[in-house]
Amino acid sequence: MGTIPAIKIPLTSFTNGGDDITGRIMVIGGQIKAPLVVPLLRMLMYVSLAMSVMLFMEKVYMSLVVAFKKLFGKKAEKRYKWESFKDDIELGNSVYPLVLVQLPMFNEREVYQLSIGAACGLSWPSDRIVIQVLDDSTDPVIKGLVEMECERWANKGINIHYQVRDNRKGYKAGALKEGLKHRYANECEYVVIFDADFQPESDFLWKTIPFLHHNSELGLVQARWKFGKCSSKTSPLVFYFCFLFI
Repeated sequence: MGTIPAIKIPLTSFTNGGDDITGRIMVIGGQIKAPLVVPLLRMLMYVSLAMSVMLFMEKVYMSLVVAFKKLFGKKAEKRYKWESFKDDIELGNSVYPLVLVQLPMFNEREVYQLSIGAACGLSWPSDRIVIQVLDDSTDPVIKGLVEMECERWANKGINIHYQVRDNRKGYKAGALKEGLKHRYANECEYVVIFDADFQPESDFLWKTIPFLHHNSELGLVQARWKFGKCSSKTSPLVFYFCFLFI
């Protein structure tokens, strides 16, 4: 029986073939790069430059607006009447408007104590301010903590109400609306709203209420926001929010 002779194929045949294919791919890539990729990159560069110019112009414009406002704009105290409240021996604390402070909350474990404490620490005649905590928390543990915090302040003589509801319709806005339906809320002249991570300074009411009280054409006062330091586990604490007139 005859044998089939072995056929030897040099390894360089495959190597040379691979180099040839790679070379062809590089040639084709070079041919595509010149008419297609280069113009595309050039266009992207021009777009980037245009956006940079737009951002620069925006910053210049905003700087000019801020400078003009500071130099020629009137402060709120000059545009609207502002007078501090004066004590009246005969009328007593009734000269001060009754203010409702609303605090909507939803599972606010990290900030509920700070926010409730800041609201309860507002400087205003104690019989002319009502604190309303509107708790939509779904976590029963957090809900219990918020309720206990409200009870703690109530034991200190603060007029604070802890309110819950059986649904979250409208979310926090819905909670605020439901809160206004209570009888004690309807008796209040002004409503101040602080979100759960807000910390108003103690003299907030003294600075803002006079604007609404002495200017009947105003329906809302929104104060400046500023952010405080916070840990990595909590969100920044905002110090001011706004008033609503009712």
